[in-house]
Amino acid sequence: MSPILTDLSPEAVIPALEANLCELARMFGQSPTAVLHETPELLAYLTGIPHPVFNGVVRAHLEPEEADARIEQTVAWFLARGVPMAWITGPSTRPSNLGERLKTHGLIQEDRPGLGAEDLGMAVDLLALNEALPAPSELTIRPVQDEAGCRLWNDVARVAFEVSPEVADGCTRLYASLLSSPSLRHWVGYLQAEPVATCSLLLGGGVAGIYTVGTIPEARRQGIGAAMVLEALQAARAMGYRAGILMAAPMGVGVYRRIGFTVYCKFGVYYWLGGDGAPAAA
Repeated sequence: MSPILTDLSPEAVIPALEANLCELARMFGQSPTAVLHETPELLAYLTGIPHPVFNGVVRAHLEPEEADARIEQTVAWFLARGVPMAWITGPSTRPSNLGERLKTHGLIQEDRPGLGAEDLGMAVDLLALNEALPAPSELTIRPVQDEAGCRLWNDVARVAFEVSPEVADGCTRLYASLLSSPSLRHWVGYLQAEPVATCSLLLGGGVAGIYTVGTIPEARRQGIGAAMVLEALQAARAMGYRAGILMAAPMGVGVYRRIGFTVYCKFGVYYWLGGDGAPAAA
C-alpha cells in the first residue's frame, strides 16, 4: 500500500486521485468472477455486471501511433462479453486527445440518468473538515460488518441509484466477495430506523477515496449525504489518513465544497452502453 499522503499540493494530490481510482479497479478485480487486465499502458477491469461503472478502463498511457489499435482491441474485449463499459480519462492520460479518439470508435460522452460525461477530481484536508453541517437528529450511521449488512447496503444503493434488479444482484455478489478487504468499507444511514443512505471508503494511493454516496429520493435535501461522507472521512482520519478524495458530478460539487473539498482536476467519462445505446442501468 502506498505511503499516506500528507502533501496536499496539486502535484501530489492529482496523481493520488488517479491512483485511488486504479485501486478501485484492482479491488473489483479481486472478486472471483472478475477479470483484471493491467499492463504499464492500460488498466482495465470486467466484473460482468451489466452497468458501465463495473466494467471499464481507468488508466491509459498509449503511444499516439498505437492508440487507435489499442482502443479497438480493448473495446472489442468488452463487446465480446456483452457488457456495457466506461473509459475514464484523467490528467495523466496519453495521448492527450484520447477522448476524441474514443468517440470515433463509438463511445459516447453525454449526461444521462445515472451516467455523467465529466467528473471533477476533488480533495480535502482531513484536519480541516467542516464538521458542523446540519443533519437530521434522527440520523444514525452504522458500518457494514457482514454479508447481511452488505445486502442491506446494496438494497439501499439500488433505490438511491435507480439500478435494475439484475445490476443490484450482481453488486451484492461483488461486494460480498470483497468484505474481508480492510481497504474497502461501507456505511448505511438510517433515518428513524429506516435505511436511507449509503457511502463507501476505499483506502489506496495514500488517500481516502469516497464512493457510492447515495440517498433514496424521499430522504434527499436534508444533509444526509454530507453526513455520510463525513462519517467515512472521520474514520479515515482516525486511521491516520490526511487527504480525502472523490470524483464528483458537477451537480454535486456544492455539497462537497461545504464539507471542505476543493476541485483539483477533471476526468472525462466515455461510455459504450449496449447495442441500442440505451443505458444498461435503466
